[in-house]
Amino acid sequence: MHPTLTSRPHSAAKFFLLALLIIALDQLSKWAVHTYMQLGSAGEIPIFGQWAKLTYTLNPGMAFGAELPAPYGKLVLTAFRTVAVSGLIYYIIRLCRQRVATGYIACMALILGGAVGNLIDSIFYGILYNNAPLGSPTRWFYGQVIDMIFVPLYVGYFPKSWPLIGGSYSHGFPIFNIADSSIFIGVALILLNQSRFFNESQPVAAPNESQPLVAADAEKLV
Repeated sequence: MHPTLTSRPHSAAKFFLLALLIIALDQLSKWAVHTYMQLGSAGEIPIFGQWAKLTYTLNPGMAFGAELPAPYGKLVLTAFRTVAVSGLIYYIIRLCRQRVATGYIACMALILGGAVGNLIDSIFYGILYNNAPLGSPTRWFYGQVIDMIFVPLYVGYFPKSWPLIGGSYSHGFPIFNIADSSIFIGVALILLNQSRFFNESQPVAAPNESQPLVAADAEKLV
């Protein structure tokens, strides 16, 4: 499959502004939670009764609470996030030059904003909020991500017949943050809109800038 093309190149600036908005909202929410909320269940704030709560939680690992082995797993994760962010920036610029569908690039900007949001936590929060785990080789690059959105969909023991998680106790759906949500929404929108964002045909060659588009070519580019 190939990305659907538009009739003219995009400006990458508006997509980076979207990513910057996600980063700003994410970092502001984390600052507010750290500043005004008590860590753990004692400081929980109900949003929709018991269905959704704000809970100040520190996540030393990946999105939605997944973790990597200590002590260097965190450093590997931070390095991977840095490479991924650099790749996403380059990819968005390339998509804009190739006149790919606006919605697809916007989804990539949501993913970029979420990735940068959590990367900031990993690099700086060990210093800014002194939340690096005990035993970390350094506070730089070992900061813990601040999560706060708690949706306890299921609380109880998983059946023992289930692989890996069977017999373990679940406190509910993993606690996440705005950055995690932005990544999830970006990926979900891409999956749900594949027919709009992609097509099976070969990409249309970019027209010569000095020549006007004929009607048949214009229809192919829409």
